[in-house]
Amino acid sequence: MDMRTPLGKVRGLGSAKSGTEHFWRVRTTSLALVPLLVFYVVFLIIYAGKPYAEVVGALANPFVATINGLTVIASIIHMRLGMEEIIQDYIHSEITKLVLLILNAFFSLAVGGLCLFAVLKIAFAG
Repeated sequence: MDMRTPLGKVRGLGSAKSGTEHFWRVRTTSLALVPLLVFYVVFLIIYAGKPYAEVVGALANPFVATINGLTVIASIIHMRLGMEEIIQDYIHSEITKLVLLILNAFFSLAVGGLCLFAVLKIAFAG
């Protein structure tokens, strides 16, 4: 028994139109974050209580800076996707939903840009 509407049958899309793609992007960023965050937590444990100059020197290491940058990028994408899902599921007014989705995109871009700026500033100044 097919439960799709006639228009849905013609277009071949489900009700959400891009649910599977969104699902896999969230799962992919989750999977990418596992080793990145494990590295980050281990790094924080090793350098907890160390002098400021030593920590900044370690953060300036190209490998560590790259891991930090990748962590920021994956985290921001994951955050944006998660908030999109919440907004789409729980906000029913189309205008409010559109405004919140736009604000979510700009907020993610701003936070990601600021975080990457901080990572790069430490990497090139240290």
